[in-house]
Formats: sequence, structure tokens, C-alpha cells
Amino acid sequence: MQSQPSADRPTRVVVREGRRAGDALLVTVTGPLDIDTVPPLDEALREAGAARDGTGPGDSAARPVVVDLSGVDFADSTTVNVLLQQHAALGARLRLAAPSPGLRRLFELTGLDGVLPLYATVGEAGAADGVAGAGERPYGP
Repeated sequence: MQSQPSADRPTRVVVREGRRAGDALLVTVTGPLDIDTVPPLDEALREAGAARDGTGPGDSAARPVVVDLSGVDFADSTTVNVLLQQHAALGARLRLAAPSPGLRRLFELTGLDGVLPLYATVGEAGAADGVAGAGERPYGP
């Protein structure tokens, strides 16, 4: 993981309906995440948290939210704070997928690998039943 964000690689946050993640909303993030670039992720997670599956009239089932972190090459404490806040708000609906090696290291150093629901792939996160995560390391050793 870089020691500072890359000025030449902009951050992008894209929200898609169920692609590669079953019926979950998929939030794909690329680029560095820091105090200046994390607000779009925070906003996307807040909006996704309010989304319902809409499969039928009056259906209000909450949809899982999978965050693809494979394209994130830097994250700071602001990112950690956003992820913790959204984990508190969304609970088991929030699933973090494919963290880059640098992010995995950050999660391990801060102990968040035992708190946040981490998955090796987007597919695994989308297929999860929402109870894995805390204390588990489904993405490997």
C-alpha cells in the first residue's frame, strides 16, 4: 500500500444493480480513499443502505450491499471511519469484497479484520448469508 494517495489516479465509486453479486447492490471503488476522496463512497453506501429490493408491491426487504475494494490502492483513517459507521448502520447487509493486499494489511493492523465482514471475492460476498464476517477471515490467512 502506498504511503500517500496517488494524485494521478482518481477515485471512482460506481453503484450497480446485482452484477456479479447476486441480488445485492454492488458498489465498486477504484483509486485512493482519503479525507478528500471518500465522501462519494460514504454517500453511495448511505443511499444503498436505504435501497429495497423492489421485487413486489409493498416488498420492503433490505438488500445486501457488497463493496468491491479490489481497485483501492490506498486508504486512510477517514475510510476506516466511514466503513465502521456504515457497518454500524447496515449490519450484516454490508459485505466488503476482494480487499487489495494493502487494505487487508490495514484491516489486520487495526483489528478490523475481526469486525468487518470481509470476503475474498465479490461472488462470495454476494452469496453470503450475512452472518459471516466478524472474527472470521473468509479471504484467507
